[in-house]
Amino acid sequence: MDWMKEVLARKEDLIKDTQEFLRIRSILDKETASKEAPFGKGINEALEFLLQKGSSEGFISKNLDGYAGHIELGTGQDIIGILCHVDVVPEGDGWTSGPFDADLREGRIYARGAMDDKGPTMAAYYAMKIVSESGLPLQKKVRMIIGTDEESDWQCVDHYFKHEQMPLMGFAPDADFPIIYAEKGIIDAELHYTPSESTSTQEGIIVTEFHSGERYNMVPDKAFAALSGNLNSDEIQSSYSAFLKKHNLKGDYAEKEGTAKLMLTGKSAHAMEPNNGINAGLYLAAFLKDLKLNSGAKGYFSSLTDFFFGDSRGKAVSIASKDEVSGELTLNAGILRYTEKAASAGINIRYPVTADGADIKEGLQQIPGFLLHSLSDSKPHYVNQDHELISTLQRVYTEQTGETAELISIGGGTYARSLEAGVAFGPLFPGREDVAHQKDEYIIVDDLLKATAIYAQAIYELAK
Repeated sequence: MDWMKEVLARKEDLIKDTQEFLRIRSILDKETASKEAPFGKGINEALEFLLQKGSSEGFISKNLDGYAGHIELGTGQDIIGILCHVDVVPEGDGWTSGPFDADLREGRIYARGAMDDKGPTMAAYYAMKIVSESGLPLQKKVRMIIGTDEESDWQCVDHYFKHEQMPLMGFAPDADFPIIYAEKGIIDAELHYTPSESTSTQEGIIVTEFHSGERYNMVPDKAFAALSGNLNSDEIQSSYSAFLKKHNLKGDYAEKEGTAKLMLTGKSAHAMEPNNGINAGLYLAAFLKDLKLNSGAKGYFSSLTDFFFGDSRGKAVSIASKDEVSGELTLNAGILRYTEKAASAGINIRYPVTADGADIKEGLQQIPGFLLHSLSDSKPHYVNQDHELISTLQRVYTEQTGETAELISIGGGTYARSLEAGVAFGPLFPGREDVAHQKDEYIIVDDLLKATAIYAQAIYELAK
């Protein structure tokens, strides 16, 4: 079977459907959430788009209360799972074209979700379509399991597997090629700052508002602070300009009616490697801590800087660890908030497969000035190198690309960890730029086609 030939015969339709799918703004929207659309209208529209497409083309489609769905091919007791998701992170600023225009230019489709994960989802769907239309016999069912809350709390997966059978094995087209067989543990923790009452005073500059970031799993690219009280505007503005110049950053300063407003622009990136981004919140905190702030604000911004600024490995909070399989622990301060009444830090930690989340929790509880308010822990995921799933996917990848299918580990968390035997499998090819969660996210059309051929053969080989 020439799988690439089959993909090329459907090239124009694949591109068109991918663009149409990407034009749906499928971002978590609590304001439009309902019983039928628990994560908002946009995400529900994307889920229905895919399910209806499956039904119209002869597959069995099922919607599980708007939380998840699946598209099914074949018969048999065992199930091969393909775990995808239709939700995307917020678009952010600075796009060359509209983030949901799905512009095709210079052989690339630009859109939020092009790489993570709607482009690869459409590739996997077309792979199922090719296998179905080939008429080749299958001994197992194939299910594309469609999540809607992967970028947030994974409620969709929990809901799905309360009602549906766990696949025998499977893959998630939501990371890198060749094969990701190990994924770090993921902790989201909310820390509340608790200043000492004995030292708290209102003397000095008052920070009336400070905020940065919207998601634990993104490096925040914007930060804002509003100052009032005993302001020396010329001195603050001059210091801020020097700070921005020193760190090669962009920002703005404005004052109106006794309130100074500071904006700072960083660079967004996926939390699995915070060093790929520039954390706007931590940089602005580092500037603010050196102002003549009142003690409550002084303590918060000093603590943020001392424990998190310039340290994405958790060394300052004594939770650093690493192993040979998955590398170093990483820490991202993704959501930062301060007012005169409350202050917090929302952090995302990716820890090695041999580390213990309980030890990390204990370390977070020891940070001076902060109380651990809440914590979620998705345990590390690892599939033995000798497993049938891995050997099959290695063979398929090598046959399709002519390259060795090396096994790799990541700090990201994919739906593969929802399976008892699951790996992440593409779509990012070695040497390609990782643009997930960044402005001008794109997928290269040739890579989309190549991934589709790989997925088609993989589905057949696993299910035959």
